[in-house]
Amino acid sequence: MALILSAIVSGCTPSRPHYLREPGELRTYVDSQIQIEYPDVQTESLDEVTKTKSPITLSKPDFDKPWDLTLQEAVQTALRNSKVIRNLGSVTPFGFADGLSGRTAGATTVYDPAIFETDPRSGVLAALAEFDAQFTTSMFWQKSDRPQNVSTSEFGFVPFNYQQDQGQIDMSLSKKAATGTQFSLRNQTIYDQNNRGFGRALPSDWYTAIEGEVNHPLLRGNGTMVNRIPLLLARINTDVSVAMFESAVRNMVLDIENTYWDLYTAYRNLEAAKIARDSAQVTWKIAYEKMVGGIETAQAEAQAQEQYFFFQAQVETAWNDLLKAEQSMRWLMGLSPTDGRVIRPSDEPAQAKVVFDWQQSHEEALIRSVELRQQKWSIKRRELELKLARHNTLPQVNLVAMYRWLGYGDQLIGSRNGLDFVAPDSNAVEGLTSGNYQEFRVGIDIRPPKFGARAEFAALRNAELNLKRDVARLEDMELNTSHLLTTAMKGLDYTHRQAQLHYNRWAISKKEVDSAVALYRGGKTTLDQVLQSQRRHAQAQTDYYRALGSYSKAIADVHYRKGSLLNYNDIHLSEGQWPDKAYDDAMERARQRDAGRYMDYGFTRPGVISSGVASEEDVNLNPQPQIADPDVQEKPLEQPQPAEVQSEPELEVGESDVDVVLNLPDYSLDL
Repeated sequence: MALILSAIVSGCTPSRPHYLREPGELRTYVDSQIQIEYPDVQTESLDEVTKTKSPITLSKPDFDKPWDLTLQEAVQTALRNSKVIRNLGSVTPFGFADGLSGRTAGATTVYDPAIFETDPRSGVLAALAEFDAQFTTSMFWQKSDRPQNVSTSEFGFVPFNYQQDQGQIDMSLSKKAATGTQFSLRNQTIYDQNNRGFGRALPSDWYTAIEGEVNHPLLRGNGTMVNRIPLLLARINTDVSVAMFESAVRNMVLDIENTYWDLYTAYRNLEAAKIARDSAQVTWKIAYEKMVGGIETAQAEAQAQEQYFFFQAQVETAWNDLLKAEQSMRWLMGLSPTDGRVIRPSDEPAQAKVVFDWQQSHEEALIRSVELRQQKWSIKRRELELKLARHNTLPQVNLVAMYRWLGYGDQLIGSRNGLDFVAPDSNAVEGLTSGNYQEFRVGIDIRPPKFGARAEFAALRNAELNLKRDVARLEDMELNTSHLLTTAMKGLDYTHRQAQLHYNRWAISKKEVDSAVALYRGGKTTLDQVLQSQRRHAQAQTDYYRALGSYSKAIADVHYRKGSLLNYNDIHLSEGQWPDKAYDDAMERARQRDAGRYMDYGFTRPGVISSGVASEEDVNLNPQPQIADPDVQEKPLEQPQPAEVQSEPELEVGESDVDVVLNLPDYSLDL
C-alpha cells in the first residue's frame, strides 16, 4: 500500500537512484568531452632555442661584438644547420600560424629522398618486393560431430552421428620472375579419421603431396618490360624527390645570397644616414651661431634643426632595417635570434661589369633547370604508363603446367617397410618418395576483358592525353625559362648601369654640398640650398649602395635561372653514408651477379629511362662570367663624367673624397 501511495504522489517525475554509500566527491565525472590538451612528447630543444638572449632593439642596442661573416661562411653554416630547408616565406609576421603548420611543417628536409625511396607503397623497395619469393603456410585441426539424415534400416553401414577428426597442413613457396612467369612449389598433408566404417580398410589415413606449377602469361603480363614498369615508376619517383630536394636547397641558397646583400645594403644605408645626420648637425650649428649673431633668422635655425632630426629618424629607420635583415639572416642560417653578436658582412659586392654568353647560358638553363628536369621525369612516367595501358588491352592468356607427386599411408612417416596403402603400418612419405603415384595437368587459362573493353581503352586514352598534356607543359616551361633568363640578364645590365649613375650622383652631390656649405659660411647663399644639397647627397649615397647590392643579387639571379647557382657557390649534393652492412650486402650481390650467367631478354627488356648526369660535352658546368673590360677590374666602377666637369680631377675615382667611403670603413652601430 505504501508503494502504491508513493507511486501516485511521484507520478511520472524522473528521479535519481539512491546508493547506500555515496561520498559525493564525483572524481570520475568529466563535464566536457573536448578540451585543449598537450601530447606527452619529450624532445630536446636546440641550443639556438634554449640559449637565446634578449633581442637587440633601438632602445637597447647592446651587443658583445660584431661578427664579420663572409658569404661562403653564411652558406656553409646554413647548410650545416638545415635538416629542414628554410626559406624567407616560412614564418611571416602576418601569417605565423600558417607559417608553422603549413610551410615549416611541410617543408623539404634532408630525409625526404630516403623517405620516398623507402615508401612501402610506391618506393623502389616496394616495387622490388613484387619479385621476392613468398612462403605461406596454414595448419588447421577440425573435429566434426553432426547427425546424418539416414534411416536405421541401413544395418549400421552409415552412422547416425558422423564424427571426424581432420588435420591439414598446407605450405607453399612461390616466386614471380621478371618475365611474368609464376613458379610455385606446394606441399599438402591431410590426416583423416572418421566413423564411416563401410568400405574403409583403415580407421584413419594420411595423405601428402608435393606439386610444382608454372603459370606463364602469353599475352597480358608477358615480358620484362611490362613487369618492370612499376619498378621504373618507383625509380622515377625517387629521382623526382631528389630534384625537389635540390630545388629547395637552391632556393635557400638564393635567399641567403639576397639576404646577405640586403644586410650589406642596410649597413651602408645606416652609414649614409649617420653621415647625413652629422652634416645636418654641423649645418644646424652654423645656423644657430648666425642666429645668435643676428645674421640668420630663427625660422632658418628651426629649419636646420628640423633637418637634423629628420636625418636622426633616418638613422633609426636604417638601424631597424638592419636588425630585420640580420634577423632574417639568422633564421636562414639556423642560428638563435640573439647570441650577443651582430652579423656584419665582410665580403664586398661585385663592381666590375659581368657578362654571360647568351647562347651558352641559354643551353645550360634548358639542360640544368631543376623544374624542367622534374617535368621530363613526368613525361617519362607518362610514357611508361602509356605502354602499360596499351599492354593491358590484351586478353589474359596463361599457359599452366602442374606436376604432382603424392602418397597415402596408415602413418605419416616411418621406416621404409615396402608396404603399400592400404596395408596397416604403411606410411605416406614412403609412398610419396617411391614415385608410384604421379599426376600432371597442362592447359590454357583464358580470361579476356569484358566485351568492348571499355575500361581498358578508356585507360589507354587517358594515358595518351596525360602524355600530351605533360609534353605541352614542358614546351611552355622551356619558353618560360627562356623569358626568365632574358629578364635576369636584362636586370643584370640595368642594375650595373644604375650603380654607375648613382655613383656619379653621389660624387657630384659631394662637391655640391662642400660648395654650398662654403658659400653659406660666407653668406653668399641661403640655408635652403645647403639643406637641399645635403638631402640629395644622402639620397644619392643610399641609392648607390642599394643599386650595388641589387647588382650582386642580379648576378646570383642569372646563375639561379640558368641552373648553376649551387655550382657557383661550390655546393654539391651527394648521398650520405650507409651502414656498413649495406655495403657488405651490396658486395655479396655483386659477387652473385658476376658468378651468374647473363640472360638477354631481347625486345621485351625495358629501355633506358635516364641519360645519367650532365656531361661536360653537353654543357660547361662551370662557366666563368666574362668581364666586359679588363681595365674595369682596376676600378670599382666605370665613371663617365659630364662634359662640363671632365676636366676636374677631383671627381675621378681614387682622388675624390668619396673614394674614402668606397673603401668600406668599419661600421659603427652606436647611435
